[in-house]
Amino acid sequence: MDSGTSTFTLRRARRADVAALVELIAADSLRAGQDSADPEHLARYERAFEAIDADPAHTLVALEAPDAAVVGTMQLTLIPGLARAGATRLQVEAVRVAESTRGLGLGTAMLEWAIGHARERGAALVQLTSDARRVDARRFYERLGFAASHVGFKLFL
Repeated sequence: MDSGTSTFTLRRARRADVAALVELIAADSLRAGQDSADPEHLARYERAFEAIDADPAHTLVALEAPDAAVVGTMQLTLIPGLARAGATRLQVEAVRVAESTRGLGLGTAMLEWAIGHARERGAALVQLTSDARRVDARRFYERLGFAASHVGFKLFL
């Protein structure tokens, strides 16, 4: 993927990327305190990575900069279903781009890649949620063709 001045690579995340991925997730101001990049938590994230990586329905993506730094991530999950005539959905979660690389079109390229991934695997739709407080993210997703068609609910356990 070319940002105009540099080439970035989207690839399946590797165990060695876990600390960098967690840093991207933990840097989110809305999630402050819920995710921590502190080394004492790394084993929990590595166990989660192993479970994600072992399941073929999941793809944890790393966006690699020319200097090999991980500057973006997203988690993709294929969900087979009975609704919509047995349609498979691609769920997109935890989309993050490092603040230092925002504005280069990387988020757009990542989502376009995810949509292609969905099509290649026969998915009928791509779905995602975004925190209602993320006004800029909502505009971004709508610009890419996503519609705010449903109201989401969560029950934290």
